[in-house]
Amino acid sequence: MLMSGKAVKVLIYLSEGAKHHGVPVYSSILDFLFKSGIAGATVHKGVAGFGREHRMHSAHLLDISDFLPVVIVFIDTQEKVNAVLPEIQKRTGSGLIEIQETTIIVPERDDTKQSPNVRT
Repeated sequence: MLMSGKAVKVLIYLSEGAKHHGVPVYSSILDFLFKSGIAGATVHKGVAGFGREHRMHSAHLLDISDFLPVVIVFIDTQEKVNAVLPEIQKRTGSGLIEIQETTIIVPERDDTKQSPNVRT
C-alpha cells in the first residue's frame, strides 16, 4: 500500500492497435502490473493524437482507427517501478515511457463510516 510522500509516476504512451504476442500492449502491460503488485494503474484512451510519424489519428465515425492514442498511468515506489521497468520496456515496443518523481497524499480512511452496500 502506498503511503503519503515521495513516489514515482509512470506514463506509457501507446497506439491502441499495438500488439505484444498477439495481445493488445495496453492489456498485456496492465495484466503484468496487476500480477506484479503495483498499487494501481489506469488506461486512458484518447480521441485524437499523433505520434513520431506525425500522422493525425482521430475517432471520427468515418475514421475509426486502431491507431488512437492510449496512455497507461501508474504510481508506486521507486523500488517497485525499478523492478517492473525492464519488462515494461520489452512490452512497450515502439511506444514511449515517461517517468516523473511526484509527491502523493493518501487521505486517512474513516473506518467508522459504513459503505451503503454493507449490511449489518
